[in-house]
Amino acid sequence: MSMNDPIADMLTRVRNANSAGHETVSMPSSKKLVEIARIMKEEGYIEAYDIESSDPRDTLKITLKYGEKKARTIRGLKRISKPGLRIYAGKDELPRVLGGLGTAVISTSSGVMTDRDARKAGVGGEVIAYIW
Repeated sequence: MSMNDPIADMLTRVRNANSAGHETVSMPSSKKLVEIARIMKEEGYIEAYDIESSDPRDTLKITLKYGEKKARTIRGLKRISKPGLRIYAGKDELPRVLGGLGTAVISTSSGVMTDRDARKAGVGGEVIAYIW
């Protein structure tokens, strides 16, 4: 099955698994999805991620993180730039999610990074998603 938007598929799988209280979620892997998972791990939204080799395509397995009494760490995920409508932000217009409490994932010429890292580096790029 071909997928038009694998990033939106990843975010939907994580959102659904999170709301259902699952421990892990798996999906087809790609370099960009691994970079998004890396950012989610660095920002503390997920416990871990792992790439499992399989045929015909590698699988990205994400271990979700919960607090006390199964309290969700991820409150929300939103895809911003879509294949039909790309959203770009210059270094001066980078978005702040919930006044800085959330994270915006930005794809820049220097790689995929958070909005804070992009501000420090002084680069803009495509706004992929919001996580809070």
